[in-house]
Amino acid sequence: MKLFDLTGKAAMVTGTSGGIGQTLAVGLAEAGASVVCVTATSSDETVEAIRRLGGKAEQISADLGKAEILEDVVRQAMGFFGRIDILVNNAGIIRRAPAAQHNWQDWRDVLDVNLSSVFYLCQLVGRHMLERGSGKIINIASMLSFQGGINVPGYTASKHGVAGITKALANEWAGKGIQVNAIAPGYIRTRNTAPLIADENRYRSITERIPAGRWGEPEDLKGAVIFLASAASDYVNGHVLCVDGGWMAR
Repeated sequence: MKLFDLTGKAAMVTGTSGGIGQTLAVGLAEAGASVVCVTATSSDETVEAIRRLGGKAEQISADLGKAEILEDVVRQAMGFFGRIDILVNNAGIIRRAPAAQHNWQDWRDVLDVNLSSVFYLCQLVGRHMLERGSGKIINIASMLSFQGGINVPGYTASKHGVAGITKALANEWAGKGIQVNAIAPGYIRTRNTAPLIADENRYRSITERIPAGRWGEPEDLKGAVIFLASAASDYVNGHVLCVDGGWMAR
């Protein structure tokens, strides 16, 4: 369908070494976009998967927790395909510890990657989008953008912040041709949620609350990212889209 066609668009996706980020990058490529994959380690597997589809993909290795390198990351990304039409801020880390023992460095590390880099990348890429009068920014929020969680105070604070940044930027940029939205995944099987899955009691209690009766897979997020990256969402602004099997409806 033409509304969802991303042919000719260039996307930059962060946190693409595997899991959700890899799936989102491949999904955008399946819809026709060229993709720049950014991660702290390697996106070889993701790039190869896109190229096997006949798509175009490049990668940048960068620690997004270091604010001083982000301008160069954006410059490199724009150099591959000449522009960035779609920005997906997916990269994130999590540190688990009770609030009373949650150390300062863990707090800073999580906020630097999960929140500060999201704002700075939105700002840097957004400047170019403002010049063109068009663009799609998709931030990855969380169920913990709405709830408190357990033993993850830094992560929770960062994801509440992501929801706030999404709305703040939408207020400023919606009238200038840029849609800024977020996806809030529910409980998805990834490396980050592996400790929850390994805890038999916690896994059972979470699953029992999900109306769909199952945890999500990264592939469950493909449709949402294509929608928010495409012309189909041109009048969607500042929205946090829950893809959660009904978790938030309980």
